Amino acid sequence: MKRITLVLLIGFCSLSVFAQTRFPVVDKSPMDMSYYPANYPILKIQDKATEPLMARVVYSRPQKNGRKVFGELVDYGSVWRMGANEATELELYRDAKIGNTKVKKGRYSLYAIPTTTKWTIILNKETDIWGAFRYDTKKDVAKIDVPVLASTEEIESLSMYFDKSNNTINLVIGWDDEIVRMPISFF
Repeated sequence: MKRITLVLLIGFCSLSVFAQTRFPVVDKSPMDMSYYPANYPILKIQDKATEPLMARVVYSRPQKNGRKVFGELVDYGSVWRMGANEATELELYRDAKIGNTKVKKGRYSLYAIPTTTKWTIILNKETDIWGAFRYDTKKDVAKIDVPVLASTEEIESLSMYFDKSNNTINLVIGWDDEIVRMPISFF
């Protein structure tokens, strides 16, 4: 009798574990990640990395889907999480300078306040947060105004990558018909 009870108990526990195994639905705005140098993890495992890891950005990629993005979907003059879902995060692997502000290496949330001619990009020390609903200006670490550039082609998915010019890398952000470049210098 004890064996039968034990077998039934184990069977019931197994069924309850399997019954709870459900994967979440696929998000409409998948998460992406860009590194500087580009493709750093692949270069590292191939022993082809010629520069140390400097920065990484993790963000969700909303789609344009025929909508006008800036000024409608993303309000001008309002704080935006620079993506969808969780706030975009920038990780610096060395101390850096953004605008005129020295920033210690570490992980930061990125926000933007877009206008028709410029974006104010904000680094904030609060991380692992969804959206911009609890954005707190008291936790800002750096702010920089960057000009809006017109894209030569429509950018369907929010996209970010790093490029290098002289001793500065730029976080290039593009969506719809706009591109901005946030310079980051390391010392």
